[in-house]
Amino acid sequence: MRRFHAFLPAALLALTALVPAAFAAEISWRGWNEGLSEAASSKRPVVVDVYTDWCGWCKRMDRDVYARQDVRDYLAKNYVAVRLNAEAAGRARYENRDYTPSSLAQRFRVSGYPTTIFLRANGEHLVNVPGYIDADRFKLMLRYFGEGAYDRGVSWEDFAKTPAAPATAR
Repeated sequence: MRRFHAFLPAALLALTALVPAAFAAEISWRGWNEGLSEAASSKRPVVVDVYTDWCGWCKRMDRDVYARQDVRDYLAKNYVAVRLNAEAAGRARYENRDYTPSSLAQRFRVSGYPTTIFLRANGEHLVNVPGYIDADRFKLMLRYFGEGAYDRGVSWEDFAKTPAAPATAR
């Protein structure tokens, strides 16, 4: 019996490592209107995931990028995360106009899925990034906009060459 009690903590630790990412904390996605309102009040920039239900690369972004704990943590701390299903019903308000999700995607010139849109906290459009983005590159993009390099005029190329910030910085 003593052997079992000595083994139990190690066994429990090993089992927790096997828990799938699906059981980890999810990203707190907001709808368009709610997300832009939250961004304005919190003064945090917005990252918009424009997707469709049928898009295989969108599902891969969910599985490979948005499921990563470091990505989720960085988004939660530094951004308001918004999801926009470009084929869903509903209304979205932007720049004092009402849009359907489809017409809003057209307004941002989204031509494929997934597309990631970066907005300032006030809703001002910064950039669209079309297509699948691997997790490390996505995290670098989050840092580029979230840490103000874009606003300081640092080029993407120069920022991408710099070593990653220490884990304690943001």
